[in-house]
Amino acid sequence: MPDLHSHAHPLTGASSDYAALLDAVGDARFVLIGEASHGTHEFYRERARLTQFLIEAKGFSAVAVEADWPDAYRVHRFVRGLNGDNTAEEALGDFQRFPKWMWRNTDVQAFVEWLRGHNERTSQAKVGFFGLDLYSLHRSMDAVVAYLQGVDPDAAERARERYACFDPFGLNPQAYGYATEAGAAEPCEEQAVEQLVDLQRRAPELVRDGLLDEDEYFYAEQNARLALNAESYYRSMFQRQETSWNIRDTHMAQTLEALDEHLTGQGQQARIVVWAHNSHLGDARGSAMSWERDELNLGQLTRQRWPESTFIIGQTTYSGTVFASNDWGSPGQVKAVKPGLNASVEAQLHQVDLPTYWLDMRSPQVYGALNTKQLQRFIGVIYRPQTERWSHYVMTSPAAMYDALLHVDTTRALTPLDADTAPDDAEEDVPETYPTGEYPTGE
Repeated sequence: MPDLHSHAHPLTGASSDYAALLDAVGDARFVLIGEASHGTHEFYRERARLTQFLIEAKGFSAVAVEADWPDAYRVHRFVRGLNGDNTAEEALGDFQRFPKWMWRNTDVQAFVEWLRGHNERTSQAKVGFFGLDLYSLHRSMDAVVAYLQGVDPDAAERARERYACFDPFGLNPQAYGYATEAGAAEPCEEQAVEQLVDLQRRAPELVRDGLLDEDEYFYAEQNARLALNAESYYRSMFQRQETSWNIRDTHMAQTLEALDEHLTGQGQQARIVVWAHNSHLGDARGSAMSWERDELNLGQLTRQRWPESTFIIGQTTYSGTVFASNDWGSPGQVKAVKPGLNASVEAQLHQVDLPTYWLDMRSPQVYGALNTKQLQRFIGVIYRPQTERWSHYVMTSPAAMYDALLHVDTTRALTPLDADTAPDDAEEDVPETYPTGEYPTGE
């Protein structure tokens, strides 16, 4: 087996840590930075640190994250100086869906504060912050109506009438999905399509007349597109698991493409950093997600859409602690992470015997060592160490999933902003779909 230690780039906290990685990124316009869990401080810290270098040294113009579109757009307005929030913590206030700690934590707060300061200092185009996910069905419908109410009350009333199709199910999209798949109710797909088409048809008129500036129209259009895709997603939850997973990641890829087109249309060279879990960003074609379950993901779709312009970075750990929950909707807690299993990529990376480092997967020696099929751990917002092998490990070929791999051998749990991390009574507190095991733990 090749000696990975001789090919490892140690990370010490120095400003030069990522110089070689930035060189490896080259002219890529999409840098996807993953994480092996949603509750690890070092993953958030290093991802933010690397993103700062990409913004300052390579002119990246947007950060797109695995978060709901309306919630992230409040942060976007804050970092661009466009809303009334006075602090980063206030700007993160719309992240109330379980798990709140995924975005309401001290590491994200620090990055949002940095991004606001960067935008105030820069003479270049300001960097935006956007969400890619699709869980905000009702909030997005409300946002569409609200924007139309401000520019065309008649159009807002038409939108209300179309979206009223969802009213019998209250704020529970799962109830809608179950009823429509069981044949107890008619799907609302046609109404969601009509609303998106109506908004798109009027785009030249709305933007030309100044009724909505380009950014605000884009926000409204994306909310209408989200409502359409979320309608399909919630119906698919009662079909095969891979169906809902594929709808979700396809939506994220569509949103990324729309964001690229929007920024390019504003005269910018769109360069976008994407933050999401390894299971979304590591190319699914290099794992059992594709080999056994016909699942695709955002990393695969991005590579296929922009093969020469995509660079994927995964993050892993061997042991430590993580902030996670026992069950969906339960309060989070600090949990011990078991050492990586034998025959896992985590165990192999542990043998390098460095606390923190990164590997270039395109190096022939590294590629040869990490292109074999081996177990890889995925911890989502739930961590079940008692069933870890079945709940959290997937067979992968890491070198096929990532262009670079960042390993922190011993990690610690992130720090939430909220003492009580149980979910509020919000509409979209529903289990997500995951690529591993029977439990919702793999994302």
